Amino acid sequence: MHLSQLIMGIIFIIVGLVLTVISFFVELFILIYGLPLLVIGIVILLNKREDVVEPIKKRGGKKSK
Repeated sequence: MHLSQLIMGIIFIIVGLVLTVISFFVELFILIYGLPLLVIGIVILLNKREDVVEPIKKRGGKKSK
């Protein structure tokens, strides 16, 4: 996992949690922003496919114009 992926995931989760908690005390419509941010943060932390580097496949032959 890259450091930037870890930092962004944690930031999204914290902001999502804060907005979710605030929405119960202030206005319930803030939940519309809090829950998606929370889910996006979890997806960023759990995404492992971006960490895999695919090898370059070499093609034989000449390039056509």
